[in-house]
Amino acid sequence: MAVTPQHACRPPGNVSRVLFHNHSAWRVEDIWALVSPGHEGHIAVQLQNGTIWELSSCRRSRREDALHLEYEYRGSKLDFPCSDGYIYDQGKWDSTVVTEWDLVCHRGWLAKLIQPVFMLGVLLGAVIFGYLSDRVGRRLILWSTSIGKFLFGIAVAFTYDYYSFMATRFLLAMAASGYLVVVFVYVTEFIGMKSRTWASIHLHSFFAVGIMAVALTGYLVRTWWLYQIVLSTVTLPFLLCCWMLPETPFWLLSEKRYEEAQKVVGMMAKWNRTRSCKLSELLSLDLNGPAGCNPSDAKKHNVLDLFCDWNIALRTLTVWLVWFTGSLGFYSFSLNSVNLGGSEYLNLFLMGAVEIPAYVCICFGMDKVGRRNVLVLSLISSALICAVMMMIPQDYHIWGVVAAMAGKFAVGAAFGLIYLYTAELYPTVVRSLAVGSGSMMCRVGSIVAPFCVYLTSIWIFMPQLVVGIVAFVSGVLTLKLPETLGKPLVTTWEEAWSLESGKDSSSGKLCPTPNNIALEKRDMLDAGDSGL
Repeated sequence: MAVTPQHACRPPGNVSRVLFHNHSAWRVEDIWALVSPGHEGHIAVQLQNGTIWELSSCRRSRREDALHLEYEYRGSKLDFPCSDGYIYDQGKWDSTVVTEWDLVCHRGWLAKLIQPVFMLGVLLGAVIFGYLSDRVGRRLILWSTSIGKFLFGIAVAFTYDYYSFMATRFLLAMAASGYLVVVFVYVTEFIGMKSRTWASIHLHSFFAVGIMAVALTGYLVRTWWLYQIVLSTVTLPFLLCCWMLPETPFWLLSEKRYEEAQKVVGMMAKWNRTRSCKLSELLSLDLNGPAGCNPSDAKKHNVLDLFCDWNIALRTLTVWLVWFTGSLGFYSFSLNSVNLGGSEYLNLFLMGAVEIPAYVCICFGMDKVGRRNVLVLSLISSALICAVMMMIPQDYHIWGVVAAMAGKFAVGAAFGLIYLYTAELYPTVVRSLAVGSGSMMCRVGSIVAPFCVYLTSIWIFMPQLVVGIVAFVSGVLTLKLPETLGKPLVTTWEEAWSLESGKDSSSGKLCPTPNNIALEKRDMLDAGDSGL
């Protein structure tokens, strides 16, 4: 959408002949195939009124006393601004945002702002909607963000200027980011221990399928606003069906809405063709008491609760650092490795396709050796691969590409795992907030990654050095996190604290809070079923 094609100043009149080095044509559009990084230079054109102009990307000059069209001219010239607009190469793209509003030359910095501003919207959306999801429920936020994705996505295609485009895309980024965070928590809270790993990790597989769909759509549709409409309408089927989705029983229990939770559990039992259970008996709940009738009594949480004590604060900082490292490494490796030549659409399609078998490997590893061990292995491996890349001579291009892809695979494994691991480390009341804040740090990493690559002007291996150091520190700190393999989702802070000692939350050694009466028996829900 925001690619900048080759361009030149538009001449002030109709062109009768074009000359580029030794090649002649009748139209400027016919000369673009010859204007490449290896054949840079101005374009000489003769207008129908006989005047001769030299056109470059950001200026145009009129030759004085020129009688014949020739490429090299050493006479006097008068320079003029590109007040008549620009001529763009439409060989690959019929229309982009850059060509729509002439975001080149002195306005080129506006084009460079498109991606950072979008990522800022993603950052804010993850935090805001993650917080709101813990306050008002997963289902309501899922509905609202789905509607926002569709409406703002369509609205982007009909924006009338650059600033309305930026504002609408910012809102689209917030809705899309909030949707991604909430849908992950939603699925995690509906899946029991037996299937939680595969279901959660393979949400990323569908994300990879989305990348392939984007590549295919970009190949077939070369006009930016039509491309935007096609991708936005993909969300319409879910938008029409999302009203059928129930609220998660974990969130309902955390809000003490026990009757509603009982209905959801009954519906799950019906779909699973098994016998339902009574939460009032299983969890010793008083469905008719004041707690069950007054949801407003539940305490509301904010990001400060992620730092409620030293151990939880250290856990949060470590998790945030892993989110940041995964995003920084993933995009840093991508910027150095995806430009492999050939079709950019095919390269993007393969980048999405290769992630699917990678997530399968992650699932097997997490179920065998644990979340923490796989995460540590991925982070330390990426740091070692960065060190290896710094020792590979620049002439060994193939080995450099192989090492870069291996590093991207290692960081990508950590990137895919941290979603599930974060959801398992925090209780229900702040789970969306924890995942949303982690996603915020992830977007910070994606914003910093291009600047990290710019450090090659200082030293060619500076990006690998930065990513390697951050990954190594993250891997070492991850060793202090608790393991969550084979444990049910924690519901209260007491359960979250018990993870530190490796004891099961149902062992009877929790802090004596009222909620723990229910927690001592809640594991029965997860013990032998793939559902709640």
